[in-house]
Amino acid sequence: MIKTKPSKPVLHPSETDHLLPSAWKSGSLKYDELKPLAEGGTGKIHTTVDQNLHRTVAYKTLHTDLRDSEIETKRFLREARVTANIQHPGTLPVYELGRDREGQLFFTMKKVEGRDLRQILLDLRHEVPDVMDEFPLPRLLDILIQVCQTIAYAHDIGVIHRDLKPANVIIGKFGEVYVLDWGLAKVMGSPRLSSPELLEEEDQQDVSLTPTGRHYGTPMYMSPEIARGDSELDHRTDVFSLGIMLFEILTHRFFVEGEDFIEIKKKLLEDPFPLPREIAPEKSIPKDLQAVCMQALKRNKEDRYPAVTDLLADLQRFRHHEEVSVYWYSGWEKLTRWNHRHAYFILSILSAMTGAGLYALFQK
Repeated sequence: MIKTKPSKPVLHPSETDHLLPSAWKSGSLKYDELKPLAEGGTGKIHTTVDQNLHRTVAYKTLHTDLRDSEIETKRFLREARVTANIQHPGTLPVYELGRDREGQLFFTMKKVEGRDLRQILLDLRHEVPDVMDEFPLPRLLDILIQVCQTIAYAHDIGVIHRDLKPANVIIGKFGEVYVLDWGLAKVMGSPRLSSPELLEEEDQQDVSLTPTGRHYGTPMYMSPEIARGDSELDHRTDVFSLGIMLFEILTHRFFVEGEDFIEIKKKLLEDPFPLPREIAPEKSIPKDLQAVCMQALKRNKEDRYPAVTDLLADLQRFRHHEEVSVYWYSGWEKLTRWNHRHAYFILSILSAMTGAGLYALFQK
C-alpha cells in the first residue's frame, strides 16, 4: 500500500485565473529564484517556479567549470533531447531547453517527489521496518517491470540508456516509477559526435576519468562489454544492468564490489557470477526467479535475453504465477504454480462442495 501524507491543496484560483501581462516573461526570465535540489558529476538541479504557469519545475544546468566543454555541452543537449523524445509515462516530461541571460544552457522538466530505488534497497539492506513493510518483493518486482517497460519503449525508438542503476529510478509519492539520467544514452543509427575527445571517451565506454577527475557511468552496474571497452553496444547491455538490479532486489546485496574499476572489471570479465540463492539463502528466493535473473546476467551477450521485452515477459509470467521461459519445472512445481493461478477457482469449488455437503446433511 502506498503511504502518503495528507496535505492541503496547493493550487489556488489566484494562481490560475489571473491574466497574462502584455509584457510577459519568456525563456529563463520567467523562472523564479533557483533553490538547490540535487547535484551530480556534471550538473546541478534546482527547483524553481514558472511564473507564467505557476508550477514548480526542476531546472538543470551544467557545473560552472564544465560550461565551456564541448563534450559536456553535447552530452547535456543529448540528455535533454533524448528525454524529451522518450514520450512515455516512465520518463520525466521536458518542458523547455534554452539559454539563460548569461548564455548558459538549461532545461526544465517535471519535478517529482519521491525516493530513488538505491535508497530503498539500502534501507532494506539495513532492515528498516517501515520500508520492509512498504516494499516487499512483489512490489519491488512490479517496480522493475515498469522500468523494463520504459526501457523497452526507449529501445523501440532506438535509444540505449547505458547507465541503468537503482539511483536512476525514482518511485514517486503516488507509486509512479520514472527512469532518469539519459545523459549517457546511445542513439542507435545516428551519426556519432564528431569531437575526437568524445569519440575516444565513448570508445572507452564512459568509465575513464576526465581531466577534471569525474567518472562517467557506474562500474558496479555496467555490462561486461562496457567493462571490456567494446566499440559496438546494443540493447543487451541494458538487459545486463536490469539483471543486476533484479539481483539486488532479490538479495539486498551488491552484485559486484571492488576497491576500484580494475577490480570490478576483473569480476565482471573473469570471476564466476554469484547466485542469488547462495548469496542470500535466508531470503528463500524462488528458483525460477533466480533463473530469470541469471539469464539476464549472462556474461556473453549472445546468451542473454535477446531483448528487454523477453525479460519483461518472464517477470510478468512470474508475477502471474505462470511458468517462466528459462527454467525447467518439476511436476510438483508445475502443480504448485497451477494452484497459485487457480486458487480462487479451487476455493470456490471447495466452498460449493462444503455447502452442498452441509445442505445434504441437514436434509436428512
